[in-house]
Amino acid sequence: MAVLEYSNVLVIGLLLGVCDCSSKFLHERPASASNQAFKDEIMNAMGSVLGCGGEADQGHVAAVRNIMMPMWLTIPKAHGSRIDRRSMRYLVHRYFMQTSSLMVKGFEPTRPTNDSNWGSADILSQMVPAYVESVLESQHSTQNGFSFQDVLDMVLTLDQLIFDSESALLENVYEHQRKSQRRSLSSQGLVQVLDEYMVKWMVDADEETHRILLKNRTFATQVLPHYEAILKFAEGEVRTFDFKRQRMNAPDAWATRYSFEDAHKVVGGITRSFQSFWQSECSSMKESLMDMDKYNTGRVPLAKFYNTAINSDWRFGESEAFLRELGALDESSSWIGPQVIIPNYLQATSNCIISTSHYSVCCVAECETLLGELESAIQAPTASPEAILSIVRKMTSQTTLDHDEPAHLDGNMVSQLEQVAKSNGGMVPLHSRLFAQWLHYVFPHECPYPHKNGAVSAATISEFGDQFVASQADMKRHASNATALDITVTKEDLQWMSQWSSDEELMLDYESSNSWRVFFFVACSILLAAGGVFGGLITLSSGKKDVSSAQGSMHSHWV
Repeated sequence: MAVLEYSNVLVIGLLLGVCDCSSKFLHERPASASNQAFKDEIMNAMGSVLGCGGEADQGHVAAVRNIMMPMWLTIPKAHGSRIDRRSMRYLVHRYFMQTSSLMVKGFEPTRPTNDSNWGSADILSQMVPAYVESVLESQHSTQNGFSFQDVLDMVLTLDQLIFDSESALLENVYEHQRKSQRRSLSSQGLVQVLDEYMVKWMVDADEETHRILLKNRTFATQVLPHYEAILKFAEGEVRTFDFKRQRMNAPDAWATRYSFEDAHKVVGGITRSFQSFWQSECSSMKESLMDMDKYNTGRVPLAKFYNTAINSDWRFGESEAFLRELGALDESSSWIGPQVIIPNYLQATSNCIISTSHYSVCCVAECETLLGELESAIQAPTASPEAILSIVRKMTSQTTLDHDEPAHLDGNMVSQLEQVAKSNGGMVPLHSRLFAQWLHYVFPHECPYPHKNGAVSAATISEFGDQFVASQADMKRHASNATALDITVTKEDLQWMSQWSSDEELMLDYESSNSWRVFFFVACSILLAAGGVFGGLITLSSGKKDVSSAQGSMHSHWV
């Protein structure tokens, strides 16, 4: 673990006091919290992170390190080994999307950031008082960026904060069922807790709506797709917890009783593994879209999109304005008209089954696998077109057993990559808009089209407003042109690359200099200070569907 200068350690050590491993979980607190409240809050939240009273989970730390290292090697750095905040946000976002398809609020690539390149709505800003920034301001000018260890610390810290944030809802369920947090539950009692927890986690509604859903399973089944299967999944997480407890030879390994902390670990496991359970729905949606994409352009005419929504598939009902806001609409073809971009649509927030105040659980970002394969092979921020082509020619977009599509690498795509290199001094930056755009056309069903910074947003349905769903009149108006598009032409005749833009934007700082001034965030500072004072190791314990008129919003699928 990196160590702050002794003076910085002393300042932060005096600020935070001694390490307190209280079992109290972190709850949200307004930014105006008092100094003492802040210190109590930080120490309660970070007890496990600072390694107080326990061994570090080295297996988890090693797993995070193995995932992050290939990404780290391809990130441009200052001073040989440091990155800025923007790069930190980018890596954190990719880690959580790769491992659990969690889109952490404030870390989305399309989310506007403040002047320090940090999101105003991120989980750290919400759960840690903004007062911290001013306290540590004196350290800002002395820092030159984030090291690889700092990135690991941030990922692990966020992992812990997300886990802690779930305790508030769990406590609500215990209170509603009049169960004491100090008394253990039987297996049946835990299942009762999880049944209510899953409804409240997945459905963003008031208590009265939750009461109706919990009382009427028929109604719950109509609001929540595969409701019974979801409850079985939750029960499966209990069995997984039991198995892990038995492997660890814990004193109560074979017990059928569960403490509040046990229940908390179970719901934490649900958060991290829910996407793998739900991926079949995402895959089904992708297959439906690909069936409409007869020319393999990665696009579906909006006319066919709405025609399917009217006749057979309730899922494709977002309004044209909402699709445009999400960056899922290609309006570059005057002949075909507006088209839905398949990977952009699948990754849109409207398809995130869970949306809490801190994170969303979304469909798998399939391009992450492809980009990760390139990163592992190249291990540098830039590469020559020849090196990239030699790797890509061996790649396929085999995201399912039934789908194994080769890369679209005709002569035009080769020349486009060479042009990307030419516009960047002869080498291709792996983390640039033009290369992401090239990947989109090479893997049009997996890699999203990259819009220019600030052009689109990651707005949820609730953030966008009432006009998120298309009216029947609008859908019918577009769908009336669906049959007119059933003509036999070649892919080139469709001008399928009409959306290509030569505007370059580097996602990261490829032109860094020694004048970098990058600011450490408080959580990392705490971890580093703890490392310097205690020599401790990191220890880590390792929605919601917007009902929006309940049944009436089902055709918009999930928020």
